[in-house]
Amino acid sequence: MSLEITDNSADEEDDLFEHYRIVADKGQTLMRLDKFLNIHVPNASRTKIQNGIEAESVKVNGNAVKSSYKVKPSDVITLLLPEPPRDTEIIPENIPLDIIYEDDVLLLVNKPTGMVVHPAFGNWTGTLINALVYHFQNLPTGRNGEGRPGLVHRIDKDTSGLLVIAKTEFAMTFLARQFSDHTIERTYNALIWGEPKETKGTITGHIGRSARDRRVMDIFEDGSQGKHAVTHYEVIKPMRYVSLIKCNLETGRTHQIRAHMQHIGHPIFNDTVYGGDKILRGGTTGSFKVFVENNFKLLPGQALHAKSLGFIHPTSKQWMQFDTELPANFQTIVDKWENFVQHQ
Repeated sequence: MSLEITDNSADEEDDLFEHYRIVADKGQTLMRLDKFLNIHVPNASRTKIQNGIEAESVKVNGNAVKSSYKVKPSDVITLLLPEPPRDTEIIPENIPLDIIYEDDVLLLVNKPTGMVVHPAFGNWTGTLINALVYHFQNLPTGRNGEGRPGLVHRIDKDTSGLLVIAKTEFAMTFLARQFSDHTIERTYNALIWGEPKETKGTITGHIGRSARDRRVMDIFEDGSQGKHAVTHYEVIKPMRYVSLIKCNLETGRTHQIRAHMQHIGHPIFNDTVYGGDKILRGGTTGSFKVFVENNFKLLPGQALHAKSLGFIHPTSKQWMQFDTELPANFQTIVDKWENFVQHQ
């Protein structure tokens, strides 16, 4: 029997879960799938295994099966499970949350710019998770000091917008499968430097961590490194020096939109990591410089907002679609640019 745990360090959501691939021995005797997995998957409870099977996050030879399936010699079993608990203390904090929807199994949060999603080195407090554990008890994988209770995916600290949070372990596994299968519909708005030659386009290119700086993601067009990534964009409002665009993610790699837009020569406005915090179009002196710098000051991070999110609900199995408006400071910058161009 061989067991592989896949590395998903370049994925915004997949690194919150463990991907297993198990190949049954040629001499494997017939055994129920749930029993087989309880024996061979480390740190996985019986409940977690059952939730994974029910959510169709466990597949045998590429097909979803029931717990009663009998594992046969040479069967290839793949499964997606939440990470096991970590010894990280989460400090509950009474931080207000902008909850736009909630039911028994999930909730939608509109995260503000500047809020870190989960505790990590340098940010142990003030995060979305600190707020969630204060306002909600018994979030899935929130026991035993787990550092990411209810978290199915994430967005960058300086990106605002929608996050879905699971309130049950089944919902967590069910939603995670949709993210892994790229069936979640995610739309972002971004203000970028310049006007793309094509008003609609698709950016492809493997994304992986830079050898020069681990905080930065590089594009590997030849596919030699990183992971396959696809971003579809459409220009909503061209404004000569900048453009408001809509992006739909086909994959969910870390910094995907930010890295892809820089790659095609249109970094996101005020993105300090990917060069968007410099004046890249127009003049660099006089009133134009003052105008741009004043806009930089209005926005604490890159002009990127996770605007809408669509998915199949874990229990009703109905398609749900949520949408948010641009944050006030983001919208103000768009209005200022539009007014500036009109008076040129």
